[in-house]
Amino acid sequence: MSRILKKELLAPGIKRFELDAPDVARKARPGQFVVLRIHERGERIPLTIADTRPEDGVVVIVFLEVGKTTRELGELEAGQEIMDFIGPLGRPSEIENFGTAVCVAGGVGTPEIYPVARALKQAGNRVIAIIGFRSQALVTMETEMRSVSDELIVTTDDGSYGRKGFVTDALNELLARGEKPGRVFAVGPVIMMKMVAECTRAAGVPTVASLNPIMVDATGMCGVCRCTVGGEMKLACVDGPEFDAHQVDFDELLTRLKVYLPEEKRALEHWQEGHGTCRCAGKEAGNG
Repeated sequence: MSRILKKELLAPGIKRFELDAPDVARKARPGQFVVLRIHERGERIPLTIADTRPEDGVVVIVFLEVGKTTRELGELEAGQEIMDFIGPLGRPSEIENFGTAVCVAGGVGTPEIYPVARALKQAGNRVIAIIGFRSQALVTMETEMRSVSDELIVTTDDGSYGRKGFVTDALNELLARGEKPGRVFAVGPVIMMKMVAECTRAAGVPTVASLNPIMVDATGMCGVCRCTVGGEMKLACVDGPEFDAHQVDFDELLTRLKVYLPEEKRALEHWQEGHGTCRCAGKEAGNG
């Protein structure tokens, strides 16, 4: 079990938990994730590790309440326990001195890319971060990202904060002004990562995307998280979650993410009707 030490509301529907998980905190590296199960009848969901404090045995997760399990998770309070908390899983991010590294994140991808940006800065990179949100109310982790970035660009879809537009607009402008990053890292909605890959493909900039397919066991046994990369089948849980974005079949991934939508909808409706007493399980996709 893992006890919730602290709970914060970062933005509408976005929660931050600090958890007592010393073994995970000691071993976790940027880019890795955990799988948790709230109770014995709950489903397993993957969440990217947003931060760790190994000296205190603390692991930080940030999540958006989107389906039955994340909403149920969001109702827990400090002092309560999560039954299963397994990790770190997946391969760590490839961190080295690329010269200039650009970190692009959308929505709750921002907490996920934060430890990557911090590690890149510690490795001697000039870090440029682009973080995007639908509106000002959803802006999260701006202060933390600014602290590890040489340049931070904040975008909002509606223009209510930062610059109006998408992260890809800012990325295209960055490349157009002559920036030649050695590596671009992208974390966020699949469609966003697909568009980032298209921007950098034309510029010939190596790009890494952290994939968030549906996962079940997250150990390579079930094959549910399979995705196609460079024409070959890969398992995001053990081969990733980061892959060469220019080799990922994003269209296939987008299609697979829709498979459980009817079940997700029914599970959420049943849980809402029972005010949390129903233990119906849906399948929530994503690792963040």
